[in-house]
Amino acid sequence: MVVPRPLIERPLRVIFYTDSTSIGGAEISLANLIATVSQTIESVVVGVDDRVLDRFTATRPQVEQILLTDRGPGAFLNHWNTFRRLSPDVVHLNLCTPWAGAIGLAAALTLPNARVVRVDQLPLRTTDAVELWRTRCLSLRVDAHVAVGEASARRMEDFYALGRNTVRSIPNGVPDRGEPPPLPDRLAGEMVLGCIGRLDPMKAQDVLLRAVAQVEGVQLVILGEGGERPALEQLAQELGIADRLSLPGWVENPHTYLANFDVLALPSRSEGFPLTIGEAMLAGRSVVATRVGSIPEAVVDGETGLLVEKNDVEGLALALRRLRDDPALRERFGKRGREIAVAQLTVERMTDRYETLWQELVASPQHPRWRIPRPKD
Repeated sequence: MVVPRPLIERPLRVIFYTDSTSIGGAEISLANLIATVSQTIESVVVGVDDRVLDRFTATRPQVEQILLTDRGPGAFLNHWNTFRRLSPDVVHLNLCTPWAGAIGLAAALTLPNARVVRVDQLPLRTTDAVELWRTRCLSLRVDAHVAVGEASARRMEDFYALGRNTVRSIPNGVPDRGEPPPLPDRLAGEMVLGCIGRLDPMKAQDVLLRAVAQVEGVQLVILGEGGERPALEQLAQELGIADRLSLPGWVENPHTYLANFDVLALPSRSEGFPLTIGEAMLAGRSVVATRVGSIPEAVVDGETGLLVEKNDVEGLALALRRLRDDPALRERFGKRGREIAVAQLTVERMTDRYETLWQELVASPQHPRWRIPRPKD
């Protein structure tokens, strides 16, 4: 049930901000939001990389985009002047790490009438004292602090001593592309396993390769690019599964590959709320993933897929073997996963939650900037 939004007499003006210089899940999530936000909202996209900005406005060319710099002594003043000129009702900052976007956040917090929303895509902690206290200081002063899942929200609260229930959860959403394709017709004991994500130690594709080496009849396709490619190729050779591994690299629309996958694997060591989970579930594919971040909030063990502990090669191999040997189980997981995803994980559902939040903030008194109440718990 969607809560009715408070009525605002005029259209909202929202600045969407990121200081990201590359495109990953965090940026794709923001692009989805910008593409589906209501036409009555006046949207402006501000960033520091023209390629990232172009991605945001590709599906909505009428949205104004502004390129700034976050380098040099004049960066803060540049941000401050731009935000002040735009006179937004809401500044919505999308952060790929908790310590990102500091200049944009600081500039937004000086605006006397704007509401500031920070969205943390990954619940990471830092050991750098300056980054830690700067992140905490800025986080305590925003009007709304959002993480992409309940577990991610609690971790941000704990990592930066923000107080319990100060960070709210709005899961990332993905487009629903309609009726999912049927599962491929495989021979008994065969399965095509997909994995989508940059080739990075945090994504733990090395664990996945070691698990696949223990399970005959499984072909693995990893979509993504990154610095770990040579190490993964070498590991596949050492494990004797190079002929069962495909590394097509970065693909613009990875969802198109889902039709050929029987199962999606996400063996990550750390996550927020990955978009690939929602895409796989909407496509009617079962998921095997690790219990990290907010993944268990979508992947219900034994109902929409299977969950294992991070770095657990044996547990992952056991889950893959079970899915390989039971096509009916894969189909059942996929159908139930789509039901949950349609209800909770579409981009429309995500957008509605953010628009409700913005309206509520503008209709409410502004969060105090300098007299911060003592965190609870």
